[in-house]
Order: sequence, then C-alpha cells, then structure tokens
Amino acid sequence: MKAIILAAGQGRRLMPLTEVTPKCCLQPGGVSILEWQITQLAVSGVDEIVVVTGFGHDAVEEVISGIEGIKVRTLYNPFFRLSDNLGTCWVARHEMDSPFVLINGDTLFEAAVSQHLLADAAPYPITLATDQKNRYDSDDMKIWSERDRLCRVGKTLDLSHVNGESIGMMVFSRSGAETFVKKVEELMRMGDGLNRWYLSAIDELAQSGIVGTSSIHGLSWCEVDDPVDFAHAEQVVKTWPVRPVREPAEKEAAGSARQRSAAFPEK
Repeated sequence: MKAIILAAGQGRRLMPLTEVTPKCCLQPGGVSILEWQITQLAVSGVDEIVVVTGFGHDAVEEVISGIEGIKVRTLYNPFFRLSDNLGTCWVARHEMDSPFVLINGDTLFEAAVSQHLLADAAPYPITLATDQKNRYDSDDMKIWSERDRLCRVGKTLDLSHVNGESIGMMVFSRSGAETFVKKVEELMRMGDGLNRWYLSAIDELAQSGIVGTSSIHGLSWCEVDDPVDFAHAEQVVKTWPVRPVREPAEKEAAGSARQRSAAFPEK
C-alpha cells in the first residue's frame, strides 16, 4: 500500500516557527511531524510513501534521508506558492495509479487510526477518516454523512446537517483513485482550480454516492495549524505506544524547546 503525504505548504499560521522550516519538519516531542507520520504508517502496513514537497524541500529531503525500513521519496511541487492542495494533488496524480492513502502534511495520528481506516475501507471506492465532537467552528473541515456514506464535506456546511469532521486522511481503492484523478484534472481546468482544496473534489464525488466514512472516534490524532495546536501536539504524541526509532537526541530536544519558545515567547 502506498501513502501520499501532502506537505508542500509553508504553514504561515505557525510563524515564526515556519519562517525557514516547513511545517512537516517541526518537532513535537523532539521528532518531526513527518517522522511521526511515517512511523505510524509503517506499522500499519504501508510500504511506500511519497511526500509531496514545496516550501523547504531541502529540509524535507534531509529528514527522509535518515529514515530506514520503509521506502520514502519526495515529489516536488514547483507551483506550491501559487496553488492550494488541489494543485498539489494534480502534481501527484501520476502516483495515484493503485490503492493509496492520502494524508495532510499537518495531520498527526497514532498507528491505530491508520490501521482502523485501512481495515474499514472495503465498502466504498473512497473512504474518509472522520471524528466527532460536540461543537464545530469555522475552521473545521465538517462532514454530513448518513450512516457510513458521505453526503458532503466542507468548511461552510449548514451546521444543522453536520455530524462530524474530516481528520485529513482517506484511502482510495484502484477505482476510487482513477475517479479521483479524473475529478482533480477536471477541477484544475476550471478558472479557480489553483485556489481549491482537494476536498472540494471529494465533496463532488460524495454526491454521487461513492465516498464512505470511517469513524476513528476515541483514537488519538491532532492537526498542527497554529502555535496552540503545536503545544497540544507536544502532549498528544507522548501518549502513543509506537514511537519513531530515532528517539529525540539532546540536540533535537533543544530544537523542540526553541520551537516552543518561539511560539510562546516570555513576556
């Protein structure tokens, strides 16, 4: 099984942490987000990972150069400053030629999340990992589902229909991958293609009944969008039973401390 990680953006909401460091290379718990992702995927049966890069490509290359035991390579998006993640998927569309997992570069998750999604994906060509909570805000990628079928996904859904959120991870069968690629290509030919999220493609496909949902409620995950999220992620990853092989060295722990200090400077 292949996984494609979308990690082309800078993560401006995390400035100054991401002034020169791409978001996926930040180190909650002394280990980069990317290494956390790769470790959890490896124990879930994923044997090949493609990291789609853009900002800070060289830093990502340096991180993956030290990873052993699983095939990891990068694919550079030269248009990362001009496009949102639909464009990043368009750059990676030739990698979507077999069943694969698609993951946002800022989604952190314990191995049980990816294991559950892969085990739960059979009924639909495309299956979205989802969670539930009591209240959703304007920044949540909200979903409306009926049983295990996705009806709509987006940030501006009518709250009266919302019953979950996308966590930024989904799995595609071979036919689902083919259908998704066709939809991505179609949307990129439209005038606003560069400014769209790839979940707008999923939203349109869901309305044809081919997208399912897999609730991972109760399992551990988080996203890293801003300094508050980063501080939360520092605590979350400490609870996970599967850790990257390379434990934080003194230098790396110091780097993580500097990131925390930059995010929350003393007054």
